[in-house]
Amino acid sequence: MHPPCQWPTGASWIAFDTLSSRASLYLINPLHSATYLHMLVMERKHGHGKVRAMRGRKDQSAGPGEDSRCNCTALRKATRRISQLYDTALTPSGVKTTQRAILAQIGRSEPTTVGKLAEALVMDAGALAHTLKPLERDGFVGVTVDPDDRRNRLIALTRQGRQKLAETDALWANAQRGFEAAFGRAESESLRDALRFLISDDFAAAFEKGHSKPAR
Repeated sequence: MHPPCQWPTGASWIAFDTLSSRASLYLINPLHSATYLHMLVMERKHGHGKVRAMRGRKDQSAGPGEDSRCNCTALRKATRRISQLYDTALTPSGVKTTQRAILAQIGRSEPTTVGKLAEALVMDAGALAHTLKPLERDGFVGVTVDPDDRRNRLIALTRQGRQKLAETDALWANAQRGFEAAFGRAESESLRDALRFLISDDFAAAFEKGHSKPAR
C-alpha cells in the first residue's frame, strides 16, 4: 500500500490514502470545518456505489460542466433536498419536518418565548411566528401571556401537540435510519458536529474576521 499523503492544517491533519482514494480525518480543528466537510463528503462519494453513480450529474443551477462554488448555496440546496426526503417520510402524520422540529424544540424547553425559540432554532422571530400560527390553529401549541412580563408570550405544547409529536417519532426515526444508511452512521455524527460548529458564535466570529480581510 502506498503511504498516505498528509496535509497539516494547524491543530489537525488529514491522511489521504493514495491507493484507495479514501480520506481519513483526525483531530479536526473546528476552524478547518470547511476542509473537514469536503473530505467527509469525498469519503462517502468514493466509498458508496450509489453516490458514485451520481457523479455525472451537473449542477442544474450552473452551466455545463460548472458546479456552484458558493458554500451557502451548497448548504441551502442540501438542506432543501434532505427536507424533501424527511417531509416525505413524515407525510402520514400530516406534519412537515420544520413543524416537527418546532414541536420537538418546544417540548425540550417549554414554556418558552418566541424569541428564545427562534434563537434555539436559528430562525427569524417573524418567520417563526408565521410558522407557529398553523400549529396553534390546529391545537398543537398553546400561547399564553407571560405573568412576569406581559409583553412576552409563553409557548407550550398542548396535550394534542404531545400526541402529534409522539406520532411522528417512529416516522422520524425511519428517516434518520435512511439518512445514516445512505451516508453512514459515523459520518452522520461527524456531519452533525461540523454543522453545530457552523451555527456557533465561534464560527460567526471567525467568518467576520476572515471576510473583513482585504482580498489578495
